[in-house]
Amino acid sequence: MIRFGLHDFLNAQPLLVPLLRAQKKLGLQIVKDVPGVLAEKLKAGQLDLAMIPTVEYLKEADRYRLVPGVSIASRDKVGTVLLVTQVPVENIKTLALDDRSRTSVALLKILFANKFRQDIELTPSPPDPNAMLKDHDAALIIGDQAFSLPDLPTETKIYDLSQEWFLKTGKTFVHAVVAVREGVDLPRPVCAKIQSAKHEGQQEIADIASRYAKSSGLDLNICEDYLRNKIIYDLSDQELEGMALFRDKCFDQGLISQKQEIRFVENSDQKMKP
Repeated sequence: MIRFGLHDFLNAQPLLVPLLRAQKKLGLQIVKDVPGVLAEKLKAGQLDLAMIPTVEYLKEADRYRLVPGVSIASRDKVGTVLLVTQVPVENIKTLALDDRSRTSVALLKILFANKFRQDIELTPSPPDPNAMLKDHDAALIIGDQAFSLPDLPTETKIYDLSQEWFLKTGKTFVHAVVAVREGVDLPRPVCAKIQSAKHEGQQEIADIASRYAKSSGLDLNICEDYLRNKIIYDLSDQELEGMALFRDKCFDQGLISQKQEIRFVENSDQKMKP
């Protein structure tokens, strides 16, 4: 049995739904958890492969290989990775972090490194926008919670981090990738199914959005627009260029200890050098 970790946020549903249907036939066990925990389980050997935050892959890139062609990415505004601040950025003293996706935390530090105060207090917090903003000057809010922000004072400023990245770099941003840990031989049919699941799921977006909206209470039109128009499921040249630049900036900020080649299972000659 191959243990595959996958989160079940809205953005992963077009991958998750087809894979859940096929898991028994493929000998897969789908393990659902939040992205940061999946990264920890993969590193500990409790999973064979997982959809993990890009920054967590970059930390272990010498031991991991990626499933080619699959990611969760965005180009320009995405709506689910938000810095919400009640004071000017340079005046933020306390910032609550929803660190379920550690890539978002790394991106926040990269984008605002030159604006944040030296003594800014960054505090991991449960994903509750009301509580986060009640007790802090600002909050990093990710995932479904970003779709239902509380009523905010008019002076509140919201930064979409995917959009900020695109404005500064002109590059696609890769939020998460499917990483296979060292020593795991991923069967070709399993790899192929993961790659084809994104196409299968995108053909079912209307149904997926409808079911998710009913179970979560989110607006159906928001869910469908998000899946159709905001999320990219490829890992092609544009995504790899953005990912390589993010890697370099993570290294420059001391968020990763070294720059490694981006390597893939099966297509071992497909790689991008530091």
